[in-house]
Amino acid sequence: MIEDHLAGAAAYNDAGFSRITTGNPQADEILGGGFPCNSINILMGQPGTGKTIFAEQLLFHNAKGDRPLLYVTTLSEPMTKVVSYVQRFDFFDSGRLGKEIQYEDLGAALSEQGPAALTDWLRDAIKTRSPKVVVIDSFRAIHDLAVSTDDTRRFISNIAGLLSAYDVTAFLLGEYTQDDIRTFPEFAVADAIVELARQSRSSRDERFMRVLKLRGSAYREGQHAFRITAGGLELYPRLVAPREPEKYVSSVDRISSGVRGLDDILGGGLLTGSTTLVVGMTGAGKTTLALQFALEGVKRGEQTLYVNFQENPAQLRRAIANLGGDPAAVQRQGLRLLYASPVELQIDSIVVEIFEAIKSGTIKRLVIDAVGDLAAAASDSQRLHDYLYSLIQHFAARGVTTMLTLESGEGFTGSSLAHDQRFSYMSDNLIYLAWSTEKVGHRTIRVVKMRGSAHERDIREFEIGAKGARVL
Repeated sequence: MIEDHLAGAAAYNDAGFSRITTGNPQADEILGGGFPCNSINILMGQPGTGKTIFAEQLLFHNAKGDRPLLYVTTLSEPMTKVVSYVQRFDFFDSGRLGKEIQYEDLGAALSEQGPAALTDWLRDAIKTRSPKVVVIDSFRAIHDLAVSTDDTRRFISNIAGLLSAYDVTAFLLGEYTQDDIRTFPEFAVADAIVELARQSRSSRDERFMRVLKLRGSAYREGQHAFRITAGGLELYPRLVAPREPEKYVSSVDRISSGVRGLDDILGGGLLTGSTTLVVGMTGAGKTTLALQFALEGVKRGEQTLYVNFQENPAQLRRAIANLGGDPAAVQRQGLRLLYASPVELQIDSIVVEIFEAIKSGTIKRLVIDAVGDLAAAASDSQRLHDYLYSLIQHFAARGVTTMLTLESGEGFTGSSLAHDQRFSYMSDNLIYLAWSTEKVGHRTIRVVKMRGSAHERDIREFEIGAKGARVL
């Protein structure tokens, strides 16, 4: 039996770098294809972050009937509770329990014999059952049983030796902290370290996955948001800018804004693939301008995505009707509405959904109304900046002409939002809407910036009437 395992390990080494997939395409994307086969992997995080669910989702995905997969509980949650909770998820399959997926509880043995109980059990299980995957939950709890640091190191060395000698992939789960990484010996022998974390906000919790180590493999760095659903972990990999931006050639073609008089002061319209930021105070006409831009795209046969955080779909359809459009008809013709409540808004999920929509290549115009809501929902302003920068680069590379709106309390040149300047330099064009200081109740418009194009710089009157907005 030992010889068979060693032969399997040798075959693995000769065959090259193979992987254990997680059952979650997004997690596999983050991990560069999955976890290395015949590896030792640590899943760390505080209680309630999703370690057990992630490990069980992986087990059920890899239960192919060829070799068993073992899930061992130690001194944390009892096995009965673990099995009871996993039945609530969609990936659970009772037909795989007992033979393909085997749960065992070593709590009593560990309490009586100490860490040696796990070593003995693991040696016997590998020899007699030839498992493909072994999950040990919680591995961190076994530290409390060690008499000394030397005992701990010897125990880890024995476990690592057993796991490395045979064709088995191991996952060690534990309530580890960042400080533990520097001092606990299991982190030195681990081939991969994945952290699951939870951050509390006023209205909800945000969860993130981060790969801290993945030996011999590229992976996507940074925090990747996820949420726990009936299907397991639903991940939103951090968006990165296109890998080959040097191949991008800016277009000289122009498209109409859909607002009467605006194309004239823009020098003939907006450049295809450009991003326009529309900044203005409340009621200045940002949404009206953006909606006319979107409807113009539909009129010209261009698939258009309108992402909105302020007006719900019913309110937006009413606004479309007020501009003379038939809401049902324009949606059939190519206007796609994507709404997310600002109360429950999670930037990672909405950014990934936007990105998935443009990957198809059919979207030609896109509106995000308003990016200020994204800023308010972001727990980290730098992450928001990185997301938007990456999105805009993807828009440009795919020829998607984009319009972003941003509410500014005192005007763009004032001291209103710290985000104004950061959003503006990411944009190719900047249009500023305001209430006139000379004529009460009148609006004004000014093109502050337009990259690669001449444009009118004067302040013009901007009117919103029964037929929509126009520049006077």
